[in-house]
Amino acid sequence: MSLKNLKKYCVTIVTTIGMMTWSSANWAAGIDKVEPPFWWSGMQHPQLQLLIHGDNIAHLDVHTAHQDLIILYTHRGPSNNYLFVDLDLSQASPGIYVLDLIDGEEIIEQITYELKKRSGDLFSKKGFDSSDVLYLITPDRFANGDPANDEVAGLREGLNRSEPYGRHGGDIRGIINHLDYIKDLGFTAIWLNPVLENDQDQWSYHGYATTDYYKVDPRFGSNEEYLELSRRAEAMGIKLIMDMIENHCGSRHWWMEDFPFPDWVNFQDMPYQGTNHRKSTLHDPYVSKIDRTLMTDGWFVPAMPDLNQRNPFMAQYLIQNSIWWIEYARLSGIRQDTYSYPDRDFMSEWTCRIMQEYPYFNIVAEEWTENIPTIAYWLKDKVNHDGYTSCLPSAMDFPLNAVLAKSMMEEEGWNTGFRRIYEILANDFLYPHPEDLVIFPDNHDMSRIFTQVNENINAFKMSVTFIATMRGTPQFYYGTEILMNNPGTTSHGVIRSDFPGGWPGDEVNAFTGKGMHEKALETQQFFQKILTWRKNASALHHGKLMHFIPEEGIYVYFRYSDDHKVMVILNKNTDPFRLGLDRFKEILGEASQGTDILTGKALSLVNEIELPADPVFIIDINP
Repeated sequence: MSLKNLKKYCVTIVTTIGMMTWSSANWAAGIDKVEPPFWWSGMQHPQLQLLIHGDNIAHLDVHTAHQDLIILYTHRGPSNNYLFVDLDLSQASPGIYVLDLIDGEEIIEQITYELKKRSGDLFSKKGFDSSDVLYLITPDRFANGDPANDEVAGLREGLNRSEPYGRHGGDIRGIINHLDYIKDLGFTAIWLNPVLENDQDQWSYHGYATTDYYKVDPRFGSNEEYLELSRRAEAMGIKLIMDMIENHCGSRHWWMEDFPFPDWVNFQDMPYQGTNHRKSTLHDPYVSKIDRTLMTDGWFVPAMPDLNQRNPFMAQYLIQNSIWWIEYARLSGIRQDTYSYPDRDFMSEWTCRIMQEYPYFNIVAEEWTENIPTIAYWLKDKVNHDGYTSCLPSAMDFPLNAVLAKSMMEEEGWNTGFRRIYEILANDFLYPHPEDLVIFPDNHDMSRIFTQVNENINAFKMSVTFIATMRGTPQFYYGTEILMNNPGTTSHGVIRSDFPGGWPGDEVNAFTGKGMHEKALETQQFFQKILTWRKNASALHHGKLMHFIPEEGIYVYFRYSDDHKVMVILNKNTDPFRLGLDRFKEILGEASQGTDILTGKALSLVNEIELPADPVFIIDINP
């Protein structure tokens, strides 16, 4: 971000030559916010911008006696209560430093700030990829590990477990307590719906209306507990993915009462204007300016003000916040909410700044559309008609998700049933790296897959098997492994129901198996068998894909690498079926035997396979 762009937003810019760093604790009495609260030396990007908020501080100058950092600029906007301070950290060492806020020659306030020593392994730490399987958790609904934080004095919404949209008490401690369960199922990464403070009046449990970007919601726990979750998970081989939202904040965010600039949020101090949600306007060659503006600048809902990332101070704030959480919590990935809604040039800079600091990191974008070119537009290495580029490694594969349940449920026809999946995958040439997409049967915003397939267990098993073995990185929603559903409703509060056994007194406990019905137990074991095997299935991690046009109610595809080959058969036949193998010789080669990983049975791969009336077969082909 250029200094020229920063300057145009300032009423006054004061340049001060000096050296400084400072610490998260011991802020002066008149200062209520210093953000980021601390930072690290040795970052790839050597500059840092501090947001300082306090009563009537804008007229103060900033100095320091320390000699290893330079104060580049002090920016002042229309509000009397903000200072934005640019620092050059290129020569900085870890330590505690003092920042003096001066009126004339008098020190009015002093702030201490800490520069920490950067973890040596984070630059090269590998993010999640297609060797992983993601477990998506809505923290409020998974497990209540600390009932003492169910009600927190000073926060607007308390516990109401009887209300589907209320807070139910799930927290970070509950997730920590059940990491063994997640690991034993075979998952290698967890993606949590947002955990930052959402001090909204109601419906705050979901986490998508942030009111403090540097603070875990106390009803979920603390920053320290979030770091503990990350470290414990990492020690167990489980990666942590943070859900972030650059597009909007919560209407109760502290700055909504005191904006630093007149364009801090879009449609600021104006009547509510909602987004039109028309993502096609971002690429439409005939689009009107007003339609495109309403797409990106309109608010998602009245309780979620739309942030203006064209304001360079807002842009810098959001980028630094993302980097802060990666470094602090040792993240292995980010899931970025509503990716196409913020300013697209900002999103390009946001992705590139993060990948500059963490070259092996991963970011997956939510771009909820069935239009493949719209998703491909945002991805790294995509050659676009308008020259737009970004550093975004991955996106959620919503087009594939949109046809999944139909493909499994419909009768086979020219354009129905398995043909839907086949044709979607045939369009993978539109993506620069389709193998990097995240694939999923459902998530927190849609009906659970067991409900989507009308509780047809065969269709369910085919859906799960497909996601676990197809190209891309699989993601499953908590409870899918025990057939959680939402019959007769699309209410998000019901879709995000409490995981049985996560609360004291639950009659059913899916963590232990107590009270579970037989089908749920069988499904849990089905998940465990596939995902445990998948951990060492190299062909699924980074192998290629070859699939064959579905015929006679059967869809066959292969995942293969130089040293591993897997044959997957999805089968809708309700009677035993003889599958001829001549058609697959180009990929089978001289292989003559394989092992069905679900039954452990050896299978001959000479001439034909006799398939019982089972929905799925995963055949590990013997070398």
